[in-house]
Amino acid sequence: MIADKKEFSMGLVMMVGFWIVFAILLSPIFPGQDKKVNLLDYMDSMYNSISKKSAYYIPDTRKKAADFAGKEISLAIKTDETLAADRLSRMLEQAGARVEAAAGEVTVTGDLGKILEEALNDADAMFANDGQAVAARYGANEKQVLYDWSNAFKSMEKSLTKQENFKDSKILYQARTKTIEPAYNYYGIEAQSIKEKAVVVVLSLAGYVVYTMWFGFAILFMFEGWGLKLEH
Repeated sequence: MIADKKEFSMGLVMMVGFWIVFAILLSPIFPGQDKKVNLLDYMDSMYNSISKKSAYYIPDTRKKAADFAGKEISLAIKTDETLAADRLSRMLEQAGARVEAAAGEVTVTGDLGKILEEALNDADAMFANDGQAVAARYGANEKQVLYDWSNAFKSMEKSLTKQENFKDSKILYQARTKTIEPAYNYYGIEAQSIKEKAVVVVLSLAGYVVYTMWFGFAILFMFEGWGLKLEH
């Protein structure tokens, strides 16, 4: 039995309206890069484009990497199906390193500063969405190149740590996590300033709060109208 039909009806109308709006928000009616998308995809793309500028650490990493110019390293990099020896050899030779491929690994001797510079140049090009320049440099897919740099640096970090070259390992870790991986993740996304989307950002945050409260009040009115109340 409904205790308060008016309150219950108001809650029911709000609940129905909530799900109607929910269906609209999940409909592909919002502008996307190549096609119409739903609101979730639109907002995800917008916040990615806004955050891209704040993830650009390449200039700072270049300054740190400059201290390693002329620093000779010699180590072995493990290779497997995710890190092919032929691709890795081309990349490292492009950086002036001497490379010897053996079963399951590649031995590298070279200037750490030049290796870092080569990887940072590729990351910078990818951050600027100039993947063609990277692909042309190595004759491989541009995202595959950055993926290989990431795996190579990870393996190099382990080798240098075993040699107790912690400083060298640290700069490779910083280059991988602050430049190579962000460049890979943000490739293809056009960077925007939050000032350009300030109105949309404010409306989206306010809308999220209002929409959440809408659902909560709909449940509250339906339950109270039904006769269910919290008692102290």
